[in-house]
Amino acid sequence: MISLSYLLRFLEEDAPFGDVTSEAVIPEDLNAKAIIIAKQSGVIAGLEEARLLFEHFDVKVKQKVKDGEKVEKEQILMKLEGNARKILLVERTALNIIGRMSGIATQTRKLVEKVKSVNPKVRVAGTRKTLLKPLDKKAILLGCGEMHRFSLSDAILIKDNHLALVPLEDAIKRAKEFSIYKVVEVEVESLEDAIKAAKLGADVIMLDNMTPEQIRETLEALKREGLREKVKIEVSGGITEENIQSYAKLDIDVISLGALTHSVKNFDVSLEIIKG
Repeated sequence: MISLSYLLRFLEEDAPFGDVTSEAVIPEDLNAKAIIIAKQSGVIAGLEEARLLFEHFDVKVKQKVKDGEKVEKEQILMKLEGNARKILLVERTALNIIGRMSGIATQTRKLVEKVKSVNPKVRVAGTRKTLLKPLDKKAILLGCGEMHRFSLSDAILIKDNHLALVPLEDAIKRAKEFSIYKVVEVEVESLEDAIKAAKLGADVIMLDNMTPEQIRETLEALKREGLREKVKIEVSGGITEENIQSYAKLDIDVISLGALTHSVKNFDVSLEIIKG
């Protein structure tokens, strides 16, 4: 669960000195009822976080669906009852969280289903291309995707900028000596480096910005060398909703996409006060 203190930072940013509009025009003791509704169909996420914020301000919440469920346009997600000023104070922050998380969860589920339809063993993962990691990573999980690394502390991932400073052989040797508990992943852009990384003991090889044909050739070479079963194969770079199935058909393990978080389209939700 994401902590309340983390979520309150967004609210403090949005209303550092209170909600002056509501304080000016809404009576202090006025209570209200409201609903949050989906304005499109998709996978919902962020309701738990919205609930935490509303309940922190003593707004009663009746959640109608669970995070991770598919919802339809105009479906009621949540019913609210409490102080009108407090409902309006939390409104935009809660909707922003639901909108972003649901957008990520919806797109993740869509891509997972496309991938599974052609190759059930391939997984779809996000990346670290986000500044809202707790929310974005949870949304990917709710969309049935994989988080990949949560932070730089989780696993060793040797990328091109590391290899610009240290040769591949030295980098893998140093990584393997550093810890027996950390997975060692290496990003490569050629068949030759993939073979070399596998022979040197990498646990995961990321084939970066390769075409499906280049990946197929690399996989065949790994099999000829008796190395394919010794490593996990991740592909990344240049993968879109339109071409993802051409990658998923290959003998790979993971497809990772920064687009799940860095260019997500918000899911449309709204809060409506019930008049009277």
